[in-house]
Amino acid sequence: MDDASGAFVSWRALAVLRQLGLRPRRTLRCVLWTDEEQATSGAKEYFRRHFESERRLVNLVMESDSGTFRPLGLGFSATNKWALCMAAEVVTLFAPINASQLTLGAKVSDLTPWVKRGIPAASLTTANEKYFYFHHSEGDTMSVLDRHELDLCTAIWAAAAYVFAELSERLPR
Repeated sequence: MDDASGAFVSWRALAVLRQLGLRPRRTLRCVLWTDEEQATSGAKEYFRRHFESERRLVNLVMESDSGTFRPLGLGFSATNKWALCMAAEVVTLFAPINASQLTLGAKVSDLTPWVKRGIPAASLTTANEKYFYFHHSEGDTMSVLDRHELDLCTAIWAAAAYVFAELSERLPR
């Protein structure tokens, strides 16, 4: 459940977009880290290797690491009010599945260096009240997840990634 479900949703979102033949104007990339629980060394090393050369290309960073239970919407961090307005519009797309909440402040521990340097960030917000019942226990397995909720999280993640990558303008910083 912990880490695996967020990795699954992130990977599967790209597969869904590919199966649908959807190619946004900006590149989508799925990066899976190592050592998130202890020192975030995988995320820090990726940032060290890629930030300077790619910061002008990155529109948004996204992280799903708080469980993939019933989706509620997105968490969002940005220093520019227009970026927040754009995110507020994006989450309205998820109203049909009752997942249109926009929470200020994305939960993105691995992406903190990007956010500190002004890159907007999004996180998946879910009804994760049960998350810590299982977190780091013998019950911390994919079997505790609901397939339908996992599909909904994948759909939101794919749609959000696509819409933010397809915007005619970059998210303001």
